Amino acid sequence: MQVTRTVTNGLYLTLQSKAAYYRLMARMLIIVGIVLVALGLLWPVLSKLGLGRLPGDIVMERENVKFYAPITTSILLSIVISALLWIFQRL
Repeated sequence: MQVTRTVTNGLYLTLQSKAAYYRLMARMLIIVGIVLVALGLLWPVLSKLGLGRLPGDIVMERENVKFYAPITTSILLSIVISALLWIFQRL
């Protein structure tokens, strides 16, 4: 029997569900950190694949200014990440 309840964002959470929420949040932060480290380590390999130099990526160079907007690369990565998340959700 759980008597103590706390309010978080308008939701009533029991102490057990609050602990589970914090465990899930900690796990997600660790996973995001691992993914960022992996991307950082793989960046030299990924740059050789041509990501960032696709048709549709905007690069404007002036004397002291360089503007870079990787529109096509962003769309491509968004599609790939969305597909991966959809596949993992189905498992």
